[in-house]
Amino acid sequence: MTELVKDPLFGLAATLFVFQLAKWLQQKTKQRLLHPMLVSTLLLIGLLNIANIDYVDYNHGGQYITFLLGPATVALAIPLVRQLPVLKKNWQAILLGVVSGSLVGVVSVLGIASFLDASREITLSLTPKSVTTPIAMEIARSLGGIPSLTVGAVIIAGLTGAIIGPALLTRIGVKNQIARGLAIGAAAHALGTDRCLEDNELAGAVSGIAIALVGVVTSLMASPLSSWLLH
Repeated sequence: MTELVKDPLFGLAATLFVFQLAKWLQQKTKQRLLHPMLVSTLLLIGLLNIANIDYVDYNHGGQYITFLLGPATVALAIPLVRQLPVLKKNWQAILLGVVSGSLVGVVSVLGIASFLDASREITLSLTPKSVTTPIAMEIARSLGGIPSLTVGAVIIAGLTGAIIGPALLTRIGVKNQIARGLAIGAAAHALGTDRCLEDNELAGAVSGIAIALVGVVTSLMASPLSSWLLH
């Protein structure tokens, strides 16, 4: 059994199986709260604890899923290309939304962390929470944060945006698909973008471009803003 658990195929197979099970559960129940990422994460944690499997052993195969985060993010460019004429026409609004979204994302974390008297290391780890995981980890590492903590924050931000983001925007009267895509992409990165694509391809395309641009803008402003606000 020990040799089976340490085999990279175990972690890979377990992750894929649990995720497919979580997707089936959401499709069956039609409950947005049962997001596949949230459910599969909880199921995997439960599996590792019940079976007394060390995370390091599981991650021998799970790391291949992490590696695919980059290509999966790049694949979001497909709807972007399809909507390119509309995006070019609205580039000023998109740029303004990206910059303001990045600014709010960074300043809100620094402000809340300061209010709660969080340590500098934790604050810097949470700063890139609204950026897609591969970029967020590098930003946290460059700031002196803890990349593994950053991943957790990114997932929570993405899940929150994907689950309640569209409903919240509808409730406050945001109907423009470009505005909806910008808001969700800037706050909830790939998980939010995936949710956008389910509703509208234009919103998904804008959300996809917001992921890339927010990553760039946040990486440029995170360090100077952190230094200024934390001193």
